[in-house]
Amino acid sequence: MPFNKILVIRFSSIGDVVLTTPIVRCIKKQLNAEVHYLIKQDFAHVIHENQYIDQIHHFKENINDTISLLKNESFDLIIDLQKNFRTYRICSALGCKTIRFDKLNISKWMAVNLKINRLPSEKHLIDRYFDALNDIGIHDDGLGLDYFIMPEDEYDAQGLVNGIRYQVLVLGATYYTKRIPKEKCEEIIALSDKHTVVLGGKDVSELANELADLFPAKVLNFCGKIGLGVSAGIIKHAKKVISGDTGLMHIAAALQKEIIVLWGNTIPEFGMYPYYGYKNEDRHTDLQVNNLPCRPCSKLGFDRCPKGHFRCMTDIEIVGYIIQTH
Repeated sequence: MPFNKILVIRFSSIGDVVLTTPIVRCIKKQLNAEVHYLIKQDFAHVIHENQYIDQIHHFKENINDTISLLKNESFDLIIDLQKNFRTYRICSALGCKTIRFDKLNISKWMAVNLKINRLPSEKHLIDRYFDALNDIGIHDDGLGLDYFIMPEDEYDAQGLVNGIRYQVLVLGATYYTKRIPKEKCEEIIALSDKHTVVLGGKDVSELANELADLFPAKVLNFCGKIGLGVSAGIIKHAKKVISGDTGLMHIAAALQKEIIVLWGNTIPEFGMYPYYGYKNEDRHTDLQVNNLPCRPCSKLGFDRCPKGHFRCMTDIEIVGYIIQTH
């Protein structure tokens, strides 16, 4: 049957939402359907400029209000990329065909709790999304992720870094155990022959200030001072991006940038590594501590290292990866 109006569901967060953009694009281009997107209001700015989305709906704290809002739309199909109890309730109430994907929760649990890694080594989360859509004829177009920067944000970004040759060092991440620690940041900045722009929110401003004080001639500190769109504009014109497993890493991949990823408590096999699309060059390098008995310790992260040593980050060898001239 034809699908004329489709609802895509993903509530949060920045990186997870960016990872849904190939699905949105392929649905729009291959089915020529009206595409709606349900998301938490705090993250709606991530897709605000997405040209493949016809309407954005905000998830409300009272789920009945959300259901009432969506019932008026008469969707033909729901693509549930969140897949939790709240989305099951929403989909059930709307009563139309729903497609979900394999979250590999058992395999992830085994990797975290038993340290038995049976996760597919080269299967990205997005590949699993497309596997779930095979039955309705949606296929991966190989173009990778989308992130659309507002022209005024790119203009502001260029004004901040005009004439500067720089790399980006991402300090922010939702969880501490995904963040690059201070000692490693110092090493990265010292090794580089470029200026380093540090990006992140207000929660990493103190670290950013310390790095700027240590390297006043090399560090440009915009942590907590600019929004996501301007940050993306800065990333777009960087020589390379160094990041932990975080949202700006996925935006950098959407912009087809060279990325060096430092993996802390998570592992690439969870399927959330930088995704470029098979028609583009894969430009990322994974740096991680292999055979560390406590890793991975979580599929998400913690506010501190459960073992107290944080070796998954501090033991990463970066010499030979950072000091490269392009």
